[in-house]
Amino acid sequence: MGGLALLFPGQGAQHPQMLPWLDGRWELQPLVRHLGADWRDQLRDPGWLHTNRVAQLLLTGVGIAAWQSLAADLPQPAMVAGYSVGELAAFAAAGVFDATAALDLAATRAQAMSDSVAGQATGLLAVQGPHALRLAEAALPIAIRINAERVIVGGAVADLDAHAARWTAAGLRCSRLPIALASHTPAMAAAATAFAGRLAAIDLQTPRSTVVCNFTGTASRSPAALALALSGQIASTVRWDDCMDSVAERGVACVLEVGPGSALAAMWRERHPDVPVRSIDEFQGPEGVLDWVHRQLD
Repeated sequence: MGGLALLFPGQGAQHPQMLPWLDGRWELQPLVRHLGADWRDQLRDPGWLHTNRVAQLLLTGVGIAAWQSLAADLPQPAMVAGYSVGELAAFAAAGVFDATAALDLAATRAQAMSDSVAGQATGLLAVQGPHALRLAEAALPIAIRINAERVIVGGAVADLDAHAARWTAAGLRCSRLPIALASHTPAMAAAATAFAGRLAAIDLQTPRSTVVCNFTGTASRSPAALALALSGQIASTVRWDDCMDSVAERGVACVLEVGPGSALAAMWRERHPDVPVRSIDEFQGPEGVLDWVHRQLD
């Protein structure tokens, strides 16, 4: 198949110095309408940066703007995939809906998820080490599956802390994520339903790129299947290991992480080292990104 694949990161990737070369570009206007013209200055406040609504809007808006700033000089990607909320930017890059709809959906998604656990202390815990997946899935809902030795679980904070203490004592590495929601677990069932209702009001287009979905870990070009997957992943495990494998199976020439951070590029490099990958956040501007991609595709 060949071609370019895009990966869009999720919550936790945002940081104060992310992609400064985007500042002032017209592609950021949909994000500015939601977060205000001073959004860059506010990134220095960790409390604001990691607020659920802010984080979901940031990842969606910055990811879409970054791709739009590159798209005119690159071929349409063969495949796209997004990690958690990154799916909104991925769907937009594929042409399923536009940037305005994506950001509206991000705001809806964030509010619905917060409402689902209002008044409860919930969160996510990263667990890494031998047999992490097997041990974790016997105890708590798996929110994100990265590989057999690296997973993210979700649930009540008291449960997360109790299991973290036991797993740490057993030699696993555990760390709480800066996300105060049990995302991608049954605790989000009401949010998935609310989001599906909002999504049903949008006329989804057939994507120009094949989309790999968190909900199934498989690829699709069906708007109906994509709608089901985009809603369903809110309350179900993100099958990121399967997503990466689905992209690799299509024989893409290179992979580009579009957004802040480089976590997805690192995950890809570990799982599929024979396929070149970079994050755009590693470059000083769009020229370097374009040069790297063109060299991989030539």
